[in-house]
Amino acid sequence: MLQLRMAVLIAALTYSGAASAQPVRKSDDKGAPPFKVLKEGENPPLDAYANFVIGPKYTPAPERTKGEGVAEGKVQQFEIDSKETKLFNPGIKRDKFGTVDPKNPKTLIVETATFDYKRKVGVYIPAGYKEGAEAPFMVVHDGPGLGLKTVLDNLIAQKRIPPIIVISIANGGGDAQGHERGKEYDNMNGDFAEYIETEVLPRVEKSCKVKLTKDPDGRAAMGCSSGGSCALIMAWFRNDLYHRVLTTSGTFVNQAWPFDAKFPDGAWGLHETLIPKEKKKSIRLFIQVGDRDLLNPNIMRDDMHDWVQANHRMAKVLKEKEYEYQYLFCQGSGHCDGKAQAQFLPHAIEWVWKGYAPKKAK
Repeated sequence: MLQLRMAVLIAALTYSGAASAQPVRKSDDKGAPPFKVLKEGENPPLDAYANFVIGPKYTPAPERTKGEGVAEGKVQQFEIDSKETKLFNPGIKRDKFGTVDPKNPKTLIVETATFDYKRKVGVYIPAGYKEGAEAPFMVVHDGPGLGLKTVLDNLIAQKRIPPIIVISIANGGGDAQGHERGKEYDNMNGDFAEYIETEVLPRVEKSCKVKLTKDPDGRAAMGCSSGGSCALIMAWFRNDLYHRVLTTSGTFVNQAWPFDAKFPDGAWGLHETLIPKEKKKSIRLFIQVGDRDLLNPNIMRDDMHDWVQANHRMAKVLKEKEYEYQYLFCQGSGHCDGKAQAQFLPHAIEWVWKGYAPKKAK
């Protein structure tokens, strides 16, 4: 199921998934932010910083079909062996979910083992890219598929986004507490951003003969589920590296492990304390959740595992702090649901890149 969720984000394929059994939440439920309901097939305005409802019927975006005369970018792939990296070496994995720590109900006691792994990386290079030219780029988590290629080709040809390079990076394996993916994506620090900066990007430049911008305004991070929370965590803790974030079904819940007393609520703390109380950062953020998204109290029973509530709270604090944000609540939609993404994902990519202008060379 995890691998299916990854493919959904990249390819925007139709997917109902296990989330179909989740309770249905309404846009006017208690605790929800105010929403504007859009017409069938309509996406929000590009200049709006607000909350919108779409669905339950979706119209696949025309950008998913190759436009006439549109030049095609190319895709390259390579692999990173964990034994050849300094960070996240070796990986971790677990056999059992874990038990609640009797001294701290916000975390788990998990037994882990170490292992070596290989991480695939897919790179999209836009048509017309000239070797040596500095390019803006977007990191996509849970790669390495690049089913977005046609969407990117069309958006770039129509000059709706800059000619970006897209770097789609596989996770290290597993999911949540005690697994390598959870260590990379759910923990509240800049470690994975540093891993990408020092281990992935230099390999992309060398293998694909490209030059990636150092300008944080020309860098975006994108992901679904924990890949979504990771995208924001990267921009929050390494705002010197990333200013643009796109999340779908973001896991802004308490899933960090091992426990860190500085961030006791994991990614739930982003909307609980960090964004509301800290100085506003240079982050432009698109978030989305489904009305049938995850509600997973699990054995911790910490009231911090409701994906819909977490994204509602995120939208509220982003508005209060006057961030550039846009929030979609998708009716008839589950966790990382491809039906909804097939309509809104091209819009979301365009929205995230709106306003970008390359800095002039000194």
